[in-house]
Amino acid sequence: MCGIVGYVGPRDAVSVLVEGLSRLEYRGYDSAGVAVLNGGGLATRKLAGRLGGLRELLARAPLSGTCGIGHTRWATHGAPTERNAHPHTDCGGTVALVHNGIIENADLLRGRLSDSGHRFETDTDTEVLVHLIEESPGATLEERVITALDHVEGTYGIAVVAEADPHKIVVARRGSPVLLGVGDGEFLVASDASAVLDHTRSVVYLNDGDVAVVTPEGYRVLDREAREQERAVDAIEWDLDAIALGGYPHFMLKEICEQAETVRSTLRGRLLAANGTARLNGLNLTSAQCGDIQRVVIVACGTSWHAGLVGRLIIEDLARLPVSVEYASEYRYRRPLPLPGTLTIAISQSGETADTLEALRAAKATGSRVVGLVNVVGSTIAREADGGIYLHAGPEIGVASTKAFTAQVVALLLLGLYLGRRRGLSVEQGRELVAQLVRLPELVESALALEPQVRALAERYADARNALYLGRGLNFPVALEGALKLKEISYIHAEGYPAAEMKHGPIALIDESMPVVCLAPHDAVYRKVVSNMQEVRARGGRIIAITSAGNGDLSHLADHQIAVPPSPPLLAPVLTVIPLQLLAYHIAVLRGCDVDRPRNLAKSVTVE
Repeated sequence: MCGIVGYVGPRDAVSVLVEGLSRLEYRGYDSAGVAVLNGGGLATRKLAGRLGGLRELLARAPLSGTCGIGHTRWATHGAPTERNAHPHTDCGGTVALVHNGIIENADLLRGRLSDSGHRFETDTDTEVLVHLIEESPGATLEERVITALDHVEGTYGIAVVAEADPHKIVVARRGSPVLLGVGDGEFLVASDASAVLDHTRSVVYLNDGDVAVVTPEGYRVLDREAREQERAVDAIEWDLDAIALGGYPHFMLKEICEQAETVRSTLRGRLLAANGTARLNGLNLTSAQCGDIQRVVIVACGTSWHAGLVGRLIIEDLARLPVSVEYASEYRYRRPLPLPGTLTIAISQSGETADTLEALRAAKATGSRVVGLVNVVGSTIAREADGGIYLHAGPEIGVASTKAFTAQVVALLLLGLYLGRRRGLSVEQGRELVAQLVRLPELVESALALEPQVRALAERYADARNALYLGRGLNFPVALEGALKLKEISYIHAEGYPAAEMKHGPIALIDESMPVVCLAPHDAVYRKVVSNMQEVRARGGRIIAITSAGNGDLSHLADHQIAVPPSPPLLAPVLTVIPLQLLAYHIAVLRGCDVDRPRNLAKSVTVE
């Protein structure tokens, strides 16, 4: 969501801050600003709108200094206006702060601070933090920050600068990610590693409760009692090319087209053909522990939840375990039963999704073993889980997730194979699935080659106002994901349904203007889906069939057919989702939508 960047070192901070913020634009934002210690005091520039506007403002009213902080805001409390943009300052304009997260007791704190004479200039919850720091006692900025945070309920990742400590940034986190970039004689602060890659590959990931003090001489990490803590320095393994467009018009299209390679990367080194199993050492699950599992709970949000629905059927089929899939935002507020033998799987592309992280913690509190499926090394879920699987899909910049979904499904296939082989799946069955997975990247390449057909189809339906997506079994979650992609980036109302459920209500919506996408690959329920297509046809619906090559001709029912390569049913979702991703992308482009930064959305949802 919001982006934080900070810099202290020998160079001009402003250019570093703006460059770092540009690396975070993909996260979604509606205002931007910087605050710099310029040798004579503290100065800020901020506005509502895009980073280009901030660059123009800085050209008209320049700033300079070697220590500063910057921010891109995604509005929660208060409209996206200039006065609500970060950084925020105290009454005297001597302390500035940027913040990601939500202060839940902001109204109470605001009332108390107002009564003691503080003047508030914004509608944000964040502003209470800077006033708390202003009135908190302490000989140093970090002491004042630690004291102020004792009064705060909620989540935060913050960076603070003050005139009284002109070469220092104080950073703190609880529930919202912050990291330190360790350079050569300079140090950076960021909410995302992509913001520091121009300058360093060495990063320190802060834990919840950490307070870091960053100066040109180095950094210290403290706990809330000001005791120094050891934190490892990690190396970022990807480079700037991974977050560059590389000739594509949009990151979303680039990431769709990367899926053959990302599937290959998720599988690389993890398939053991002779034993018919998967190598997943990071799970930290022994064969005995696998045998003790009695049930699996998957917690996730959005696209990751759809991947979890596919995973449920995969794990039930291969490992013969009962699986439930929970919205993390709902699970965290229930009272989960402490049932022995429960394995909880937390799925999150970023590894920082607030609801999923809290669901993970709730599951651990019941005694469940928790594993994470994440794409970001060093993320909070990766560090707090008992084990996990990294997707190795590379950075996903487009707000609408594509390659992460297919990588998550592949990781769940590996997990299902791993658990299955330890719970009765025969070596022959395992070898067969391994052979199928080896071929999967080639099948993905063939599915991606269908883009010209999908682009032509998009031209026919770019003006649609509603759409229905139908699937059964493993392809019902794909229908949900296809509908989500269309509404996320094209703003067309779309719904996904189990195909058989259509006649229990949604069939009333179908007429000659309603496109209905039917997922009908070759599987055990293919004939059932064809029957559902006949019901749509009888009501005049315009059918787009996503089927398998060699499945037969559906032209007597469908207005359009897209045939993905034939595959075993368990692998089909990785292929059938690709035309749906491409369809949503091309429709959004034709409608003139901002594909990579759809309105009201953010890439990493680190607030409730």
